[in-house]
Amino acid sequence: MAAEEENVSQRLDKWLWAARFFKTRPLAVEAIDGGHVRVNDERVKPARAIRPGDKLRIKKGFETWVVTVLGVNEHRRPAAEARLLYAESEHHREEREAVIEERRLHGVNIQVKKPDKRERRMIEKFKQEW
Repeated sequence: MAAEEENVSQRLDKWLWAARFFKTRPLAVEAIDGGHVRVNDERVKPARAIRPGDKLRIKKGFETWVVTVLGVNEHRRPAAEARLLYAESEHHREEREAVIEERRLHGVNIQVKKPDKRERRMIEKFKQEW
């Protein structure tokens, strides 16, 4: 049984999905390939095996999570159970929450949307004049 516990590992993309950092595995793969996820301060590939004790830095939008892997789970479980798969230090949690609070207070809310008909016409007019 002890030998089984030592060999506990899981693909990084699957762990991020199971721990509910990303809604789908393809989104997790995209983030990993984009360099938004690091394991032990190294850029890695989605198939990288992670084990309990590994330190992950996950950038998601304007938030940065720094967590330590506590366990692995093959299945995506409810959020309360998913939180048991990692631990975030108090210092990093406070930093992340401070960034969220600062953005909320300053009203910084960048929304990405497609231009509407009027905006598309203005863009085309600008391109032609340029």
